[in-house]
Amino acid sequence: MNQTITVIEDEPDISDLIVLNLQREGFEVTAHTDGREGLTAILAEPPNLVVLDLMVPGLSGLEICKELRRQDETRRVPVLILSARAEEADIVCGLEIGADDYVTKPFSPRVLTARVRNLLRRAAALKEGSTDSMLRLDQLEIDPLRFEVRAKGEVLELTRTEFRTLQFLCAKPGRVRSRTEILEEVDAGPSLDRTVDVHIASLRRKLGDLGERIETVRGVGYRYRDRGE
Repeated sequence: MNQTITVIEDEPDISDLIVLNLQREGFEVTAHTDGREGLTAILAEPPNLVVLDLMVPGLSGLEICKELRRQDETRRVPVLILSARAEEADIVCGLEIGADDYVTKPFSPRVLTARVRNLLRRAAALKEGSTDSMLRLDQLEIDPLRFEVRAKGEVLELTRTEFRTLQFLCAKPGRVRSRTEILEEVDAGPSLDRTVDVHIASLRRKLGDLGERIETVRGVGYRYRDRGE
C-alpha cells in the first residue's frame, strides 16, 4: 500500500506542483486549500505525512500544527511546513510548535520530495525500532517501542525530533554531542545554528526539573548528565 500524504496549500499552482511531483514518486496525495477542511480530513484519517503552508484560509498552518500535536492520533505524524516566510524567526517558530521540517518558497520540487522521503524514513525507523531497549536514567524512562518518554512517572508529549534528540543524548550519558552530530542523527530540519537550540530549549521545558540535566557545553554542544555522574 502506498504511503499517504496530505497537502494543505491554498495557491492552486503550487498545490498542483506538489501533488504532481509526489504522485510521480508513488505517493497517494490528497490536497486541501482550506485549513479547517484539511485539519478535519487529517483527524478523520491520519496520513503518513503532512505538507503544510502557514498562510491558508480557514485556519492558519500554525494552529493546524498545534492541533495535530495535541491529538494522540496525529502527534507522531511528520509535518513539513512549506512557507514563503523565510526569516530565521519564522523557521524557529515553526519548529517550536512541533514541525519536523521547514522548506521555504520558492522551492525545488526535487528537494521537497527528498525531504518528504527523509521524514518518512525517520518515522518508519522509530516505528520499527523493536530492537531498541528501554532507556532508564534515574527518574527518566525512554521507551522506543511505544515512542514514549516518562519523567518522574509522567508521560511527556514530545515531537519526533525532540524524542530522537533526547534518546541520542541519553544513550551515552555524560558524553558531549555537537550540534552537527545531533542534526545528523535526528535530522532536525534545516541546518540552522539555532535549530538544535530550539529543540533543546523545548525539551528542557517539558522535562521540568530534569531539564537541568541537559547541559550546554560552550562552543561544543550538549550532554545529558545522569544523577550518578
